Amino acid sequence: MSLPMPLDISRVRAILLEVPRHGKLAYCLLRDPRVPTPPKLALLASLAVVVSPIDFPGWIPILGDFDMLALGILVVKVFVDACPKAIVDEHREALKAGESTFDEDVRGLIGAVRLGTRQTSSRITELVAGRQRSSLEDRTA
Repeated sequence: MSLPMPLDISRVRAILLEVPRHGKLAYCLLRDPRVPTPPKLALLASLAVVVSPIDFPGWIPILGDFDMLALGILVVKVFVDACPKAIVDEHREALKAGESTFDEDVRGLIGAVRLGTRQTSSRITELVAGRQRSSLEDRTA
């Protein structure tokens, strides 16, 4: 009889910290035209399986309880490992410096959200002011 493997909290913490880094790196590599198409297609196909409504039965090894999480982590790691090392290193440095494609896209998204929020707020203010004027005009007439 084998004993269950003890939970190593430091290993779990390391994996959880590495997942976002690898995800950002994979995003940058996916957007880079220098990365060959086959690894990109493999990543996208695997991620499609992760987000698809198809669920794997628990009795299939590895694809049981943590099937989608494990598959997602594995796919991103395999994708990063399949990319040219020089390009991966370049994107890692850009991520560390906050100058990556991921960082630029996040800044653009935040800017778009702020602009949309300001425009929506202005529009709401205009509508409220218009209704207040209309209500005041109705009372004075």
